Amino acid sequence: MTVYKDIFKRVIDVAAAGGALLVLAAPLAVITVWLHFANKGAGAFFHQERPGKNGKIFRIHKFKTMTDECDASGKLLPDEKRLTKIGRVVRASSIDELPQLWNVLMGEMSLIGPRPLLVQYLPLYSPEQARRHDVRPGITGWAQCHGRNNISWQKKFELDVWYVDHISFITDCKVVLTTLKKTIGRKDIHSATSATMEPFNGNN
Repeated sequence: MTVYKDIFKRVIDVAAAGGALLVLAAPLAVITVWLHFANKGAGAFFHQERPGKNGKIFRIHKFKTMTDECDASGKLLPDEKRLTKIGRVVRASSIDELPQLWNVLMGEMSLIGPRPLLVQYLPLYSPEQARRHDVRPGITGWAQCHGRNNISWQKKFELDVWYVDHISFITDCKVVLTTLKKTIGRKDIHSATSATMEPFNGNN
């Protein structure tokens, strides 16, 4: 047992998430209304099941940055065509992640940890990659500080596992400072080939 990892990290999560939700209540309400209209009836929030600590499934909350527009055959248009102007700003500034403060408050996530990915990826991980689920997933993390959507899946998982093995107050402070720097500079928001990260299809 480590004092920071097992006790203080959770205390900081609750205090910071609770305080942020109180302070940001009014701006979040304005963004919610704005996105509601910009998304053309698709709603302001995105909810999806994700695996958390030890693979336990929870429901993640994010601001919705895309419409639900489809082509003539009823298939959703590509992400880059559904991403609204306000959605681009919300995504680039990472404002879309703010509703996850509620997940942090509920103990499903941490402020800092490996990003929670899709449930269907669970059987695709190698045993080493699956270790990313040994801790609570985070709103931001070590991988987000070293490339975010602009690095390969394999590199991202290596960084996630490195964080699991090196959790400390100093490491988390580095993540916070680097995340702020990258958010302000709007770096690594998109992958090299699309508006969002390409799906993970396994290690082969």
